[in-house]
Amino acid sequence: MHTAPELSITVLGGGSWGTALAIELARNHNQVALWDHNPTHLDEIASSGTNQRYLPDIPLPSGIVFESDLAKAVANSTFILIAIPSHGFRTILQALQQISLKSGQPLRLAWATKGLEPESGTFLDQIAEEVVGKNTPFAVISGPTFALEVARGLPTAVTIASMNKALAADIVTAMHNSSFRTYTSKDIVGVEVGGAVKNVLAIAAGISDGLGFGANARAALITRGLAEMMRLAIKLGGQQETLMGLTGIGDLVLTCTDNQSRNRRLGLALGKGLDFNSACEEIGQAIEGAHTSRELALLANRLNIEMPITEQVYQVIYHQRPPAEAVKSLLAREQKAEII
Repeated sequence: MHTAPELSITVLGGGSWGTALAIELARNHNQVALWDHNPTHLDEIASSGTNQRYLPDIPLPSGIVFESDLAKAVANSTFILIAIPSHGFRTILQALQQISLKSGQPLRLAWATKGLEPESGTFLDQIAEEVVGKNTPFAVISGPTFALEVARGLPTAVTIASMNKALAADIVTAMHNSSFRTYTSKDIVGVEVGGAVKNVLAIAAGISDGLGFGANARAALITRGLAEMMRLAIKLGGQQETLMGLTGIGDLVLTCTDNQSRNRRLGLALGKGLDFNSACEEIGQAIEGAHTSRELALLANRLNIEMPITEQVYQVIYHQRPPAEAVKSLLAREQKAEII
């Protein structure tokens, strides 16, 4: 016997991650609406019952409603879950704010988007405060999550970071079950830093493996990358403990070691000699770590924080530095104590 639907949730983004989250929420007996900016893509999913473009052969639960009109999609939602690339984050928030003002329905937002805004280098919670105001409840969902495994119902754990207890509780109710475990946190900064930096470090790990440098080098990159992640988070007001959890080391290990990671695959291609544009074309989906490497390198420079691995990924992608040369420059850095 099925439980009655718990909550009404709108997922924004019909890519692999948005679709996987919609599947997870629908399996958990919620009423789910899936929106995407491309009506044709939504029609294809609705008619075939699968997202063949991004999650081939994974059947979607029958309870998902597909809606290309944003205002209709978000009407009467318990909360809205954003799963679109970071470059579209501000635009979608502006549209939601206009809909909210017009309808009088207050916004309750969550996002599973990782990264920084391209060009401005702004973290997503800062954009949310700018666009929808500090009084709008919001939450960040992050952790070691490959979309395909979530869609298949394989065991997964995430962290929900929010300063709003009621919203966090609703997200837990909507998502938590025997195969999808949720933890809560108030450290939004730490969770967002982990989600952004790990994508860049996954490119670095991929480059190292693409060059054939082996498991020792990969383990060293992950460990020293974690040190970079912690330095940045602490400087921005995050907590070191957060980076030792799911959204820090958990997500870092996942994306650096498994080829389901687009960022790692980009690094592998670059390490094997493919140019950046060809590598991106081959992967065919948004690769958040590419533009994030630039924003993080510039941010680290402004804050006077050492992030040498991030800096070298930025140099490889934006200044065409040969990958082997970038790794050599890391190895040639001055000797120092590991823990300062």
